[in-house]
Amino acid sequence: MTTTEADQVTPEAVEPAGHDHGVHGYHKQKDEHLKRLRRIEGQIRGLQRMVDEDVYCIDILTQVSASTKALQSFALQLLEEHLRHCVADAATKGGEGIDAKVEEATKAIARMMRT
Repeated sequence: MTTTEADQVTPEAVEPAGHDHGVHGYHKQKDEHLKRLRRIEGQIRGLQRMVDEDVYCIDILTQVSASTKALQSFALQLLEEHLRHCVADAATKGGEGIDAKVEEATKAIARMMRT
């Protein structure tokens, strides 16, 4: 698989203009998220070991699939928390903020669907 410049994460993609630095939707589950990401990191390290140990290709691909699914599941949960917290908060406040949050979430969903 190749990576194009369009697939690269830019600072704007990570933190769009007008982004506030308040409490984020994932804040209450931060410890659980970090634990989950450490587990995924372990899966990736396991992939490195498997390659280093010349493990059978199909077994490595199975582990790649499991790691990919774990990341996708994490991303989906984070997106749900964003919708429940950030987008809902913007909707409650009204004004133009809701349009920006919906557009931001839509772009995030589109990025997730490309993977």
